[in-house]
Amino acid sequence: MGLLDELKTKILTADGGMGTLLYSYGIEYCNEELNLQRPEVIEKIHQDYIRAGADIIQTNTYGANALKLARYGLDEQVADINKAAIEIAKRAAAPGGQFVFGTIGGIRGIRKSDATLQEIIAMVDQQASQLLAGDPDGLLLETYYDFEELAATVKHLKGITDTPLIAQVSMHDPGILQNGMSLNDALHQLESLGADIVGVNCRLGPHHTIQAFEEVTLPEKAFLSAYPNASLLDVEDGRIVYESEADYFGRAALLLRQEGVRLIGGCCGTTPKHIEAVKKHLGKLPPIFYKEVTKRKPIVIREAEALEVKPLHEKAKTQRTIIVELDTPRHLDVTKFLEGSVALHEEGVDAVTMADNSLASPRISNMAMGSILKHTEKIRPLAHITCRDRNLIGLQSHLMGLDALGMHDILAVTGDPTKVGDFPGATSVYDVSSMELIQLIKKLNEGISFSGKPLRKKANFSVAAAFNPNVRVLDRAVARLEKKIESGADYFISQPVYTKEKIIEMYEATKHLNTPIFIGVMPLTSIRSAEFLHHEVPGIKLSEDALERMRACGDDKDRATAEGIQIAKELIDTAAELFNGIYLITPFVRYDMTVELIRYIRQLDQQKESDRSHVQTSY
Repeated sequence: MGLLDELKTKILTADGGMGTLLYSYGIEYCNEELNLQRPEVIEKIHQDYIRAGADIIQTNTYGANALKLARYGLDEQVADINKAAIEIAKRAAAPGGQFVFGTIGGIRGIRKSDATLQEIIAMVDQQASQLLAGDPDGLLLETYYDFEELAATVKHLKGITDTPLIAQVSMHDPGILQNGMSLNDALHQLESLGADIVGVNCRLGPHHTIQAFEEVTLPEKAFLSAYPNASLLDVEDGRIVYESEADYFGRAALLLRQEGVRLIGGCCGTTPKHIEAVKKHLGKLPPIFYKEVTKRKPIVIREAEALEVKPLHEKAKTQRTIIVELDTPRHLDVTKFLEGSVALHEEGVDAVTMADNSLASPRISNMAMGSILKHTEKIRPLAHITCRDRNLIGLQSHLMGLDALGMHDILAVTGDPTKVGDFPGATSVYDVSSMELIQLIKKLNEGISFSGKPLRKKANFSVAAAFNPNVRVLDRAVARLEKKIESGADYFISQPVYTKEKIIEMYEATKHLNTPIFIGVMPLTSIRSAEFLHHEVPGIKLSEDALERMRACGDDKDRATAEGIQIAKELIDTAAELFNGIYLITPFVRYDMTVELIRYIRQLDQQKESDRSHVQTSY
């Protein structure tokens, strides 16, 4: 009798964690390589689970795809590793006739950039072909946080094989996937795609897994499965441990049965003792065929508060908009920064924008200074956020804090690596790229956390993205802009540009876009700073003309300042003609230079308006 026939009248028990046992043995490298190097170790674990009462065992192939094996230089051994795994499992199961499922693990976490769907399906195809050649009783898809990936994988596999398919999602929070979909909807969609058994595994322990299933209605054709972790993980003396008694896990299986689950196994932290306890508590209890579904009161997500001022990207679509960057201090004296911000505000700038530890060097938090600007000086702040300094937890917490402070204008950037800054030994995080950060910020605008959990209120962020036009092939940079627009970017802020020709080239290359672009202009202060920018700062290149003009000023500071302002004005002449958005970058907190440029832009606009009025009067 096949597995699906058995599940019609029985509750079956699966095995538990493979990696947990290997880790307890002191093995902390590629688990899948052991299929070739230490097959007897893997076979013994299979046998231990069978002796514990497992009706189903899974192959040691969770990470046996080209992408994950490449971390260990084993990407050329995908076929050998998967072939060996199915042979080991079949050999272990042969005496008792247990079912053997070939395991394929999820690839994506929150980062969709880890692999495209096309790449994922190619890897699934490569892995599945070897597993299917070994004639398993089915395939098990486990630890899928990205529902799009799992759905595409199920659809592909059902198109190439009739073997039974288990499809299991993983949740950050009970009952909700990271895309905000409910577990109930996800499992029923997987059933509609052809999965024979649908369920969950990993991340959550028995308590939260049971809680998640309370809202799941019984599928019409598919069966439900659950492979919880032993508990939430802990760390003792640098090692990961799971605090869970086997009997507690076994008793939890009874509650999973009441929620309609018919296939119960374990994931991280579970051992043969946990599976033995499941078997003991379930005994020969039959499955249930009807359940009362708990309907929790839906969480209402409030609309975001109305903005006090028009979003920058909306204004820049129709009229002149000026933002000015002013670096927060590297020290604790904020006097000059505040003086400069007030001076810029008095000149009518639309926002003061502050970098997030530019060049990986620590400065006073732009969140703190932005709050002071907004609430004390009534100045609109625009905060940069890098992916370098904060993991996903820190990024969401930081963004929630910005929302609480009423700071709605953000520039999302990847950030310079720590090795270029004051602390080269510091760690660069980069849990996500700038594109992924934009997508996550837009989730907050829907009232959904990074993990998919409702936040009870929508944020109202206007998100800028960076644009580096100082590249050899501008079309590639523009293609990247288009991807950022797809990710949700509302407007772009460019690196400083130092030639009129580049500004014109930017206009021609981007005029098909409806997304505003703020052209970066940064006045030069000396030949030394000019050469530093040109030769050492990523993303900035000066023209030879600008370098020569600054070189001609020698050590005369006043002359260099005047020449730097003049070069900037010439660039503004072109930028203001082609773009509504101007982004002025203040060098060394020399806000007096920026003030002069703001006044110059206003004069240009006034002259343009005067000329337009004169023409209309003439007609």
